[in-house]
Amino acid sequence: MCSIMGYLGSSLTMEKFKEHFDKTTSRGPDMQRIINIPGGIMGFERLSIMGLHEEGMQPFTLNDNVVVCNGEIYGFRPIKEELKAKGYTFKSDSDCELLLPMYELYGVDMFEKLDAEFACIIYDAKAESFVAARDPIGIRPLFYGYVKDDEIVFASEAKNLVGLVKEVFPFPPGHYYKDGEFVCYRSMTKVDKFVDDDIDTICKNIHDKLVKGIEKRLDSDAPLGFLLSGGLDSSLVCAVSAKIMDKPIRTFAIGMNTDAIDLKYAKEVADYLGSDHTEVIITKEDVIRELPTVISILGTYDITTIRASMGMYLVCKAIHEQTDIRVLLTGEISDELFGYKYTDFAPSPEEFQKEAVKRIDEIHMYDVLRADRCISVNSLEARVPFGDLDFVDYVMSINPAKKMNVYNKGKYLLRHAFEGDYLPYDILMREKAAFSDAVGHSMVDHLKAYAEEKYSDEEFEKLVKKYDHARPFTKESLLYREIFEEYYPGQSKMVVDFWMPNKSWEGCDVNDPSARVLANYGASGD
Repeated sequence: MCSIMGYLGSSLTMEKFKEHFDKTTSRGPDMQRIINIPGGIMGFERLSIMGLHEEGMQPFTLNDNVVVCNGEIYGFRPIKEELKAKGYTFKSDSDCELLLPMYELYGVDMFEKLDAEFACIIYDAKAESFVAARDPIGIRPLFYGYVKDDEIVFASEAKNLVGLVKEVFPFPPGHYYKDGEFVCYRSMTKVDKFVDDDIDTICKNIHDKLVKGIEKRLDSDAPLGFLLSGGLDSSLVCAVSAKIMDKPIRTFAIGMNTDAIDLKYAKEVADYLGSDHTEVIITKEDVIRELPTVISILGTYDITTIRASMGMYLVCKAIHEQTDIRVLLTGEISDELFGYKYTDFAPSPEEFQKEAVKRIDEIHMYDVLRADRCISVNSLEARVPFGDLDFVDYVMSINPAKKMNVYNKGKYLLRHAFEGDYLPYDILMREKAAFSDAVGHSMVDHLKAYAEEKYSDEEFEKLVKKYDHARPFTKESLLYREIFEEYYPGQSKMVVDFWMPNKSWEGCDVNDPSARVLANYGASGD
């Protein structure tokens, strides 16, 4: 991960800019550079992943244009060769150096050509203005706000902007900003025609596209690691990677010291793959102590995101402190594409697809935000193979009647696609357990009990009335909101609402986001 920030205007001093930019140095601990541009300031904090030499340090400049980018551009080497043939010369091995030559050639049309996880800010010298853009899923973060009506500032995280602008806005994924407007250049949820092939054809495409998406993300000049929960998604990423790399991979799992569910499954996968495996054990005291830290790094009050971030933050903290790993592959986004426990209750294929569209469109505020913050705050880079653009395009276009759980097994298409020697059969067919629950049911129970002790019933009824947007509805959600407001006062609208099952569906009108409360949870997490 890296951190970027750009400001156009005359109100901010260099010192004030740096004060706010310094809040994200953990994203880019290797080097910081802040420069003046005509009418503004741009900054970059580097975590060296591709092109590890100083020549790869940003901002990059070309013919007075300037760019800062937090991103990984896949397949960048052939693009560089094409640009070299057009007369461009490159000073580094960095993938992001090709952005300015592409901008000169294609203008804003360049963004739809990128196969990338990225957020970037370009200073266009001729127009004397910014062009900014974010990848179509929002895997890389970008926020913006206005110091004055006509003075815009962009930054990697909301914490850079709190106290600098009145309201912080998430930059919409799949959009670019130019001339004061946000324009959608690619939607991941718009489907022109559904794929209605037979199951085996669909599963072969799922297999081939996911393998290709994983393979792209193994290209790194810095050491790689893998988060392994023992669930289907992270296990598949590890299994495919181990086959491609043909050497032992380094895997990491986390669990509570009393009732960790995932550790035994993660070890089973690790043993099967022959990985160099590390277990991180946490306690009730760890969870309660780190709760404010986790909320401060996340910039959310959402219950699901915070619960799931506790384990993820602590395992990444251990990786940062104890290893030389710089890049982590994770299993996010699979649930939103293929369905989760609550989507078994979808009343029709149309409703299933509508829910998938909502989840993918909003995922940058939830699971993707969680993965980015928990990993980047520990000076690591997240890569998300299930977020591969070609893969997401394809899975979103599969006839939803085929994605629904009509097979008596959730995510059947993904499981069937990887039958064979990738994973032990019991892991391939293991029922889904939510990550926050699988770290140990006690973890969520401890958080709930802590909130119960903190607020009486009368205090709860009084305090929730302070909030008009996303009003807390349990003592646990009030606890999270109160901590959120300490760090991000008045910025709750950065997140749409709570990530909860669809309450309009029969069986889903619950007041807790955990799948544990659903009637179909069954043996999940045993």
